[in-house]
Amino acid sequence: MSFDAGNKTDGKHYWLTPPELYAQLHAEFGFDFDPCPFPKPDDFDGLTCEWGRSNYANIPFGVIIRNGKKYGPTAWVRKAIEEHKKGKKVVLLHPMNKWELMLIQAKAEIRNLGDIKWLATEDGQPSKGTGRHIACFVLNGESK
Repeated sequence: MSFDAGNKTDGKHYWLTPPELYAQLHAEFGFDFDPCPFPKPDDFDGLTCEWGRSNYANIPFGVIIRNGKKYGPTAWVRKAIEEHKKGKKVVLLHPMNKWELMLIQAKAEIRNLGDIKWLATEDGQPSKGTGRHIACFVLNGESK
């Protein structure tokens, strides 16, 4: 199922930022470009074009398929980092679990452990991995 086809329940697939939230963020960051505009012009591709000085990116939450290739949140994050390295400001929105945000707010150290090959309880054999990187959150008891 592609993001472009909508979700399975209601077929909706493009969710716009509430105007109050956008106004609040725009007042702080002064956006001059949106790499994920709505409506999106037919020939526009936010993953390949040059971004503005201050960018607001309400990226697709799912996968977009273009020319048979899948582009998901990782592609958008790579592009955002590429533009940031050019000295540009990027404000990127994407869902996270509440518990992850709680750990970040508690100033947990976050380590990337890669794609762990978890061991089966039955025979101790390693799995193929999840295809996702595992975050290690460390609350070490020290005040920060």
